[in-house]
Order: sequence, then C-alpha cells, then structure tokens
Amino acid sequence: MVTILLIDDDAEVLEINKKYLENEGFSVHISSEPKKGIQIAKKIIPDCIVLDVMMPEMNGFQVSEALRNFTDAPIIFLTGKDSEDDKITGLTSGGDDYIVKPYSLRELKVRIDVLLRRTQKAPVAQESHLLTVQNLTIDKLAHKAIYKGTDLNLAKREYEVLLYFATHPNTEITFADLGTALFGAYQESDRSSVMVNVSRLRKKMTLDYELENMIETVWSKGYRFIVK
Repeated sequence: MVTILLIDDDAEVLEINKKYLENEGFSVHISSEPKKGIQIAKKIIPDCIVLDVMMPEMNGFQVSEALRNFTDAPIIFLTGKDSEDDKITGLTSGGDDYIVKPYSLRELKVRIDVLLRRTQKAPVAQESHLLTVQNLTIDKLAHKAIYKGTDLNLAKREYEVLLYFATHPNTEITFADLGTALFGAYQESDRSSVMVNVSRLRKKMTLDYELENMIETVWSKGYRFIVK
C-alpha cells in the first residue's frame, strides 16, 4: 500500500484530507507540527509528502529542505499564495508540485497519482480496488464487504467503519480516531454514535467465528481490528 505523509498546522484540514485519501486506498500519516512531521518521515519512509507552506514553527520550504536530507519522495506544496516567486521558491527548495488553495480533494489525489507514476511507485490506489483481509474482501468501488462469497450487506456507515478498521489492523483505534474518520470531526458526545455503528457492524459479522472475533473492544478507549 502506498504511504502518504501530510504535514499541516490546520488539524481540521489534516483530518479531512486523511479521511479522503484513506478511502482512496492510501495509508496516511499526519502531523500538525513540522518538526514532528520530519521525524515521522524518517520513521515511515513515505512514498509522497503533502506539505503546507504557511506554518508557524517552520514554513513548508524549510521543512522541504530538511526532508531532502534523507528522502527523495515527491513533495506537493499546499499554499494560499500563487505568485511566481513563491512557486519558484517551492520548487527550488525540493518540491515537485504546487497546489494553490482552495483545491479539491479529487485534484489532490490526481496530483499524487501523477507524481507516484513518475517515480514508478504506482500501482497507487489503482493497484486494486479490492482489500483482502483473511477471508474478508472489501470492494472499495462497490462499497461492499464479502466474506467467503457472502455479501455482508453493510449500510454506508457500517462499511466506513469496516474499511477504517481494515486499513488500521492490529492497532489501538480510539473512539476519537474512528469518530473523526466517520464524521470529519469528533466531540466526546459522538462516542455513542461511534459505538452504535460498531455494534451494528458486529451484528452483521456473525457468520463465522473468525469474522465475529475480528473486532476487539479496548476497554474505555476504543477498538482493535485483529488480523492474524
């Protein structure tokens, strides 16, 4: 799976972009702090980096120069400025592309695809619209989940929950993580809605012992999607 790193001091934008790109089949890591983002990049070795220009701690150009000390992953700058000088600064500091705000999420995804093809990283999300986890197959185009040939007949939210679980296997998923993925933002009052959607999904995952035991409750925190 292709790994994307998003660095932006706007937490809301980060979560919106993360949710969209994950639904397109990418593995997405985020950071609202430039220096932390650089450390994450060293750890995960991303295939592409999407980087905001205007940040208080370090601007995007400075972050790009730091990233270029250890990675040649393509970098896409996001900025509200569209002057020629800004674009030149971005490209000369190590950037590969430059998107002026406001932009569409569809455009962002296409720009990522193009850069990944240029660097021969793509199969991209086009590598397959099917995500297979043990005997469970998730069709990301049809928004269906099939278990051993049987359609689980998931509602929209149930499908979204399952897709998020399947793309974050064997990790602790908090109520906030899942709520943000589902609703775009999370408040503590959303916890009950998250739990209801997970409960509904669980009821449809009772066909088989293996399937039924994939979702594990992490007491008072959230869940873990168990993949062996």
